[in-house]
Amino acid sequence: MAEDHGSSRHMSASQKELGDEDARVVRVGDAARTNERLEFPGNAVRTAKYSPLTFLPRNLFEQFHRLAYVYFLVIAVLNQLPQLAVFGRGASVMPLAFVLIVTAVKDAYEDWRRHRSDRAENGRLAAVLFPGGQFLPTEWKHVRVGDVVRVVADESLPADMVLLATSDPTGVAYVQTLNLDGESNLKTRYAKQETLSTPPDQLVGAVIRCERPNRNIYGFQANLELEGGSRRIPLGPSNIVLRGCELKNTAWAVGVVVYAGRETKAMLNNAGAPKKRSRLETHMNRETLFLSAILVVLCTLVAAFSGVWLHTHQDELELAQFFHKRDYLSHEKNNNYNYYGIAAQIVFIFLMAVIVFQIMIPISLYISMELVRLGQAYFMIRDTRLYDESSNTRFQCRALNINEDLGQIKCVFSDKTGTLTQNKMDFRCASIDGVDYSDISRQQPVEGDQIWAPKISVNTDSQLVNLIRDGGDTEQGRHTREFFLALATCNTIVPMITDGLVSKKKVIDYQGESPDEQALVAAAAAYGFVLVERTSGHIVIDVLGEKQRYY
Repeated sequence: MAEDHGSSRHMSASQKELGDEDARVVRVGDAARTNERLEFPGNAVRTAKYSPLTFLPRNLFEQFHRLAYVYFLVIAVLNQLPQLAVFGRGASVMPLAFVLIVTAVKDAYEDWRRHRSDRAENGRLAAVLFPGGQFLPTEWKHVRVGDVVRVVADESLPADMVLLATSDPTGVAYVQTLNLDGESNLKTRYAKQETLSTPPDQLVGAVIRCERPNRNIYGFQANLELEGGSRRIPLGPSNIVLRGCELKNTAWAVGVVVYAGRETKAMLNNAGAPKKRSRLETHMNRETLFLSAILVVLCTLVAAFSGVWLHTHQDELELAQFFHKRDYLSHEKNNNYNYYGIAAQIVFIFLMAVIVFQIMIPISLYISMELVRLGQAYFMIRDTRLYDESSNTRFQCRALNINEDLGQIKCVFSDKTGTLTQNKMDFRCASIDGVDYSDISRQQPVEGDQIWAPKISVNTDSQLVNLIRDGGDTEQGRHTREFFLALATCNTIVPMITDGLVSKKKVIDYQGESPDEQALVAAAAAYGFVLVERTSGHIVIDVLGEKQRYY
């Protein structure tokens, strides 16, 4: 509780900065009065990029970011003009239309999966307090600011909530923020002592004044005013749990919603589905510009030489093929046929040359690339070597535009080694009272029938095992026992106990903010000093089969 008290003192000192005119007023258990002006959004979220109305224009706009598509569109439009037609009008449109349709279908499928995920997310159930003091299941999309919500262990939080009570007598709750910051370790959150002993239905009427929605997931400023109370209770970051977190190692927790839907910190930090472009695609845009410049030069030369030829033979154009100045089949005299003057003919020949030389930028290349990407995605998804047995998940190709960027890594910027090591630490050896126990040849898996088995496997040193079990009367044996007892007690690890595959065997999953602590506590458990229980007031250690409680 030291963290809670410290944050309370800090918040009381800074609470003056939160003025009533800048604060959001949330009435606990009264969502109707809280949102009587209809200024707060609902709890439904939307991560999809398109809607049925916006799909066609927005998707075409994004596709024509590829300069080659703009070039092919210009070619198709020019070929529709009678004076410039070189190929069949339909033939000039079909390749571009095929590429656009294939890409649109691919983008539509990806966005359909986002819509399906949104529907599943908004349709999840949460226990909301209704008049009469009962918690009834309610879909997430119907949860509103001011509702009192009850969450049980291993459930996700439907919105950003201020904790009112937990199953722990001291108000402690443990949450996993993996979906927010990527950390799989547990974080501690606290309910205020003033609300712990009060049933949730009796807290209806209390008022929370909190800051406006913002993207800072590590900051929160608010105060709580109980009905009939004479003072405001300060609230800080340790009193709020955010949408997307999971409740762990806590039977239940009750909180009041202060931010919902798109105003939650998780959604404010969600920039939406970006349009990703690979380095190959960017390089092809540059190549398209370069080839277009060459194309303009060639077409300019053709038009210039054609103008010179027209000027030299302008007296012979009446009988020249393609340039009959007079239509002898017409009854009207002096009727020009297929000739518009030298200046106009130079422009037409330039544009016709653009159509003739269009092969310099092959549209078949883009068609092949789209088909190859689809094939790559299929083979990557079906590849058994890209299957993770621990999580029972296959490879997922969420964006087909960047297949070619896989593995093309030039630099890795990291603020810590955990990004590269996956935050997995292993206990290898130890030095106790100046004695080095680093002989790897003596290490072997844990033997014997143990009731408690840590989820992290640790190889034990046979010499250390003998000192712990048989050398308790020697000085080195006492030092060894004290060493592993210190590893088991001096930490912030929370044990999560599950049934093992073998009857009467318990598997302990140690959760904590530091992977170093997890490795050290797992090592202590492998040597017989097992942390089996932690509350805010005491811990229980199983020391070689004998349970000991420490306060």
